[in-house]
Amino acid sequence: MDKASTTKPEVIEMSEKTRILIVDDEEIVRLCLVRTLAGKHCNVEVVGNGHEALALMGREQFDVVLLDVRMPGMDGMTVLKTIKEKWPESEVIIITGYPEIESAKEAVTLGAYDYLAKPVGPDEIIDAANGALLHKR
Repeated sequence: MDKASTTKPEVIEMSEKTRILIVDDEEIVRLCLVRTLAGKHCNVEVVGNGHEALALMGREQFDVVLLDVRMPGMDGMTVLKTIKEKWPESEVIIITGYPEIESAKEAVTLGAYDYLAKPVGPDEIIDAANGALLHKR
């Protein structure tokens, strides 16, 4: 068996300069996403709500934002709209536990790169992040 088949998939397209922001109100989801994406290929930051996300984005630049839809306070669609208005160069991937056709259409209309339904596996996250980075370039 070769080494590639026994290790977790690499995020090939990401470089050390890649910056990813995870926005989700559920700690377990944040931890799983960090475990999937953090490492030598990218820097990952996490926040628990939309207000924190926008405040952090005002101070730091992110290549990709993984964004939950249903959060207390500011919902993910409002955060997405604000991100695309203020930081259009950031690619946003919506991740939701409540997938609906209407919210998927709204997300795409507002500029989301992708729309994923929870639970999301590591390979799906890595593929979506790589795709967003390729689209950004």
